[in-house]
Amino acid sequence: MADWYWRPWQGQEFLTCGLLQPWPHGFFTRQFWPRLPPDLGAALAADATVQRVKQVHGNRVLCPADLPGENPTGGLAEADGLISDRAQQSLWVCSADCSPVLIGDRATGQVAAIHAGWRGTAQAIVPVAVSKLQAQGSRLEDLVVAIGPAIAGSVYQVANEVAAAVGRPLMTQAADNDGAVDDGAVDDGAAIEALFEQDHAFLLPDENPGKVRLDVRLANLEQLVQLGLSREQVAVAPHCTFQEPDRFFSYRRTGEKQVQWSGIVSQGSLGI
Repeated sequence: MADWYWRPWQGQEFLTCGLLQPWPHGFFTRQFWPRLPPDLGAALAADATVQRVKQVHGNRVLCPADLPGENPTGGLAEADGLISDRAQQSLWVCSADCSPVLIGDRATGQVAAIHAGWRGTAQAIVPVAVSKLQAQGSRLEDLVVAIGPAIAGSVYQVANEVAAAVGRPLMTQAADNDGAVDDGAVDDGAAIEALFEQDHAFLLPDENPGKVRLDVRLANLEQLVQLGLSREQVAVAPHCTFQEPDRFFSYRRTGEKQVQWSGIVSQGSLGI
């Protein structure tokens, strides 16, 4: 299990992960609200260019080169992930109960920052980001991933159709691997039964009919493992946004649209 550390900055603390030690990075708490990445970036690297997007719960992943310039006419680009295309880029995503995912490449120094809610996870946003990193020269064995504070499965009750949507990318990949029938014709109830039979850790039973408990963090972990990463390459933060109100905002807990930010800074000479 990777170690997690609290790092002090301006009288408060933000969370860091040992797997990402080579990169300036942080998962910030509610204590930093309402500060934005242009301000928070100084905690990581004062001279890095700060990049963020307008998050829309999809699976679009962009590079800074794809974003509007200093005088944009249309505001922030709509996406839920960023991958670096040069050194000293500070990439940011915000979340409340969704999973903030930070990725580093130990060989090239490039990074990714991803907002993975259940909708983005159902659309395999983290594998999309990994694929884009690979297109820029990354190898799976060089990647390390930290999944930050998010709502834990034990307290996240969802309808069967939500859990089935999240589980289908894993079922589809498994079918591709073993030649089984594609899951496209499987209804939500049958999909949930199949996922439970496969003993996926991201699903827990719920006492209410038509409901299950869903851990989006672990669904993303399983997607990464299916891609070919080892479990030692991925760390999941031991913090739940719903159960730690003193540290984190949670939309499921309060219904308020307040967020905490997570960021990482690319390093090295990327050669791209």
